[in-house]
Amino acid sequence: MLSTGALRAHLLAARLAGPVATSREDSLRSYRLFAARDPRALLGLDPEWGWGEGDLLRLMADKCGVSADPGLVSGPDVIDPELTLAGLDAFARRLRQAAAARAPVLFGTGHPHRLLAFYGSLAEALSAAGCVVLTPAQGAPVDVATRFGVRGYTLDYVRGVGLVREPGSRTAGSATGAHTHSPLPVRFALGALAEAGGPLPALVVGDHGWVCGAGQLGFETLGLADTDDPALFVGEAEGRVSVTVPLDDAVRSDYYRPLARYVLNRASLSA
Repeated sequence: MLSTGALRAHLLAARLAGPVATSREDSLRSYRLFAARDPRALLGLDPEWGWGEGDLLRLMADKCGVSADPGLVSGPDVIDPELTLAGLDAFARRLRQAAAARAPVLFGTGHPHRLLAFYGSLAEALSAAGCVVLTPAQGAPVDVATRFGVRGYTLDYVRGVGLVREPGSRTAGSATGAHTHSPLPVRFALGALAEAGGPLPALVVGDHGWVCGAGQLGFETLGLADTDDPALFVGEAEGRVSVTVPLDDAVRSDYYRPLARYVLNRASLSA
């Protein structure tokens, strides 16, 4: 089993935590957009509380480890590795409960290039434990809002993980999908499940719009989030996201492999 100390060292060496590639400028810009209720930063969440920029900075300092100094406006942002480890432990506990209950689970990512393998490992382990890993509306067209306007994508699943891809860009089932923060894919997937009368997920696992969009609809959610993703941490503070793990979400895909092993071991789901 990967020890906590070894994983902490990996988090820092891979820049998943500690000083990360996400800049302070990007983080502060996201906090400004969220405070202004810009949909690009809300990720499908409709906050109940009034969140100003200062409130968000204090929240992110507490939950993520960024500097609480509003005068710090440049340079790399920082994630406290202890908060990452605590988040991964909580993540594992909830997956263990889902496995014990053989609960239906929905996985989805807006970062397939980076995070697909991480979620895929968890989905495969839960499936082996008897959980139904849901893949609703595979191949269906989904309209997604982008900075260029609304564009048509296709909903697909790879290793049990939902993603969207541009139609015709790759064959169904390939590991490359589009980067998106939109909540529309998960809303579409959940709507398809409801219309089909099949089981709804007891748990939604992923990032960005997949987590916030599902959490806003009342589903229990677990997610990964970077320093420029305040929506997931707000969702956790307001009770609509169960667990948010702070980490850099855009490093090399293989750097997340030790995290998947750690979570699976802690959840007693390793082969």
